[in-house]
Amino acid sequence: MLYLALKHLHVTCVVLSITGFLLRGIWVLGDHRLARARLVRVLPHVIDSVLLASAIGLAVLIQQYPFSAGWVTAKVLGLLLYIALGMVALRRGRSRVQRVAALLGALAVFGWIVSVAVSKNPAGFLAVAGVFA
Repeated sequence: MLYLALKHLHVTCVVLSITGFLLRGIWVLGDHRLARARLVRVLPHVIDSVLLASAIGLAVLIQQYPFSAGWVTAKVLGLLLYIALGMVALRRGRSRVQRVAALLGALAVFGWIVSVAVSKNPAGFLAVAGVFA
């Protein structure tokens, strides 16, 4: 029961997090005033904190940890790349082209992280593509 509740909380936070990231990215690229709104800057941190806490809880419950379970390690490394690309897309990109490229890269990495989670394979969708068979 606890596992299912944590899993549903985690998946809900994943959906909220990526939806918020995409929306904020669109607003930043369009120089929309909502991109600078206080709630838009604070809410992602709340959602991502709950997301991280639920991920840690799930890892403990299923006893799958980074550096001992390859797929969990892959997700953590992918998360670090996603965060770095997200920072470029939302704040650090010097040009619109850099920001768009970083946003698209972050979305691709996000998709890969989800594919790793679903398949429990460290290569995720790259295994299906034959890149890391």
